[in-house]
Amino acid sequence: MKHLWAPWRMTYLECKDKQAKDCCVFCVRDIVGEDAERLILWRGRHAFVVMNKFPYTNGHLLIAPYRHIPDILDLEPEESAEMLLLLRRCRMVMQHCLKPQGFNIGMNLGKIAGAGVADHLHMHIVPRWTGDTNFMPVFAEVRVIPQHLEETYAILLEGFKSVPDEGGCRCPD
Repeated sequence: MKHLWAPWRMTYLECKDKQAKDCCVFCVRDIVGEDAERLILWRGRHAFVVMNKFPYTNGHLLIAPYRHIPDILDLEPEESAEMLLLLRRCRMVMQHCLKPQGFNIGMNLGKIAGAGVADHLHMHIVPRWTGDTNFMPVFAEVRVIPQHLEETYAILLEGFKSVPDEGGCRCPD
């Protein structure tokens, strides 16, 4: 048996016995000054953008409402609208900064559907390139991420600051 040491996952495991909302990685509305550590790229009024710490590909982003809700049917209209605007903004910034050739966009609602954090709704935006799926995930069950998370964070953060808002992507501060 091979061992993969991942000590950063202890926080996730230790939270299993606590209230879900107390340990939720998406409950960040009142947390100030930790955006870089938490890889938060953009904060809107009702939702925010954060990098996935366990990405499928380089630049994998997540959009979540601030409210701790499990289902898309629980969204208020303004949360839903802002999440769609943030999705458009993320796509524009990623296209400018990372130049992917395509995107996977979606939500996993409920544990049975593959949601790792089933109690707090979130949307995935996964940039894709020709050849980003190779033999490693198939034969070795390993994903190869070509760039360090902090380096990608710096690139995308600059993109969120510098790429002009076009096409109705303005999100209020």
